[in-house]
Amino acid sequence: MAYDEELAERIRDVVGAAADTSERKMFGGLAFLFGGHMGVVVLGGGGLMIRMAPEAAAVLVDDISVAPMVMQGRELDGWLQVSPDAVAGDPDLTEWVDRGVRFARSLPPKKPKSGKPKR
Repeated sequence: MAYDEELAERIRDVVGAAADTSERKMFGGLAFLFGGHMGVVVLGGGGLMIRMAPEAAAVLVDDISVAPMVMQGRELDGWLQVSPDAVAGDPDLTEWVDRGVRFARSLPPKKPKSGKPKR
């Protein structure tokens, strides 16, 4: 299933056009990167994947609209899956996106790849 283009556009409105912001298609969705680190992903199946400090993420899980993110049967520390209903309103979306952006920007910027082949 393709990701929700309207939700992606709403996220673009929230994050703006900062120099450290980029987008990349991955996980069947659209990832928003900040300083080279993923912070928010519009999921192909609907909703968002948000990156946070693991201890902060654990507090927000309610198993209804917010759950730990699971990929290939493995729970990802510090990643939450947020349902489409939880981000239906603009204030809610902004709150969730801001959490992911703040955490990603708190990490040291990734160095650009040199383009040299790996051995």
